[in-house]
Amino acid sequence: MQAFTFYASDDKLANRGNESSKKYTCRGINDAACRLAKEVAEEGDALVAGGLSQTPTYLSGLGKVHTQKEFQKQVDVFVENKVDFLIVEYFEHVEEIEWAIEVCLKMGKAVVASMCIGPEGDLHGVPVGECAVRMAKAGAHVVGINCHFDPFVCLDALRKMKAALDAAGLKVHLISQPLAFHTPDAHKQGFIDLPEFPFALEPRICTRWDMHKYAREAYKLGVRYIGGCCGFEPYHTRALAEELAVERGGLPKASEKHELWSAGLRMHTKPWIRARANRSYWETLKPSSGRPFCASLSQPDDWGVTAGDASLKQKTDATTDEEIAELNQHAVNGP
Repeated sequence: MQAFTFYASDDKLANRGNESSKKYTCRGINDAACRLAKEVAEEGDALVAGGLSQTPTYLSGLGKVHTQKEFQKQVDVFVENKVDFLIVEYFEHVEEIEWAIEVCLKMGKAVVASMCIGPEGDLHGVPVGECAVRMAKAGAHVVGINCHFDPFVCLDALRKMKAALDAAGLKVHLISQPLAFHTPDAHKQGFIDLPEFPFALEPRICTRWDMHKYAREAYKLGVRYIGGCCGFEPYHTRALAEELAVERGGLPKASEKHELWSAGLRMHTKPWIRARANRSYWETLKPSSGRPFCASLSQPDDWGVTAGDASLKQKTDATTDEEIAELNQHAVNGP
């Protein structure tokens, strides 16, 4: 069970009109998240992880000392709550995740490190394989990718990571936590560059059968921390567990709710539906979107801004109408 501490650093909670830092405090939010995760974990004897994410402090170019101070505020709460391990995730720059790993290692617990990057590498141009090597050399026990790209794009990137790690003679575990949205048209910054982000992504949702395929390919690659990120629903997670039931030593409890591989359709009244009660039908199906005037792919925005750009710098004041107008003009005219 991972504590819901994503983007819960003090600087993020006070960024651009966010009043959460004042109302609830960084400590309060992280402490509550840990307590809730532990409460649920005890129902199934699960491990509990605390998590760190990239910070506005880094994107503002304020340097290592200030950035690590933000991480330390959260880690202090994780130590007090005696979490089992730490996850540093959703980092676009390998330099910042190295700083996060350094802070977390002082806790004396296992550290999982995953970046929200694809096959092209991080936003400073560091190749994806080199990112994996640097995370491992920084001391992370598990390295890999989360968010920004679909399962199969993430696996392409993980293959590059694994090759680089093998070439460097580094032995670490691998993690994969992709989106549950198809992103073949996303560029370097992933789905956040797609025009549908974040409120019109539903037509891109992966099916449970996509997840069966993803789980098997990830396992064959050597990934053992297999999960998901944005867009994942319980049925997606159940599909992962069902695909790897033999390897895991049994089916998940939620499998009691249905028959595997659509076998429940054998009871359907309509004969053409009963004919779909088999694995091969669903594995070979090419689902339609039902949207006749929609393109199958989008044109990403590709603004290309990253750490150090003025538009990313932290500020506590809310974004003004004038600033929105300026951004809209930028979108019309292009970078």
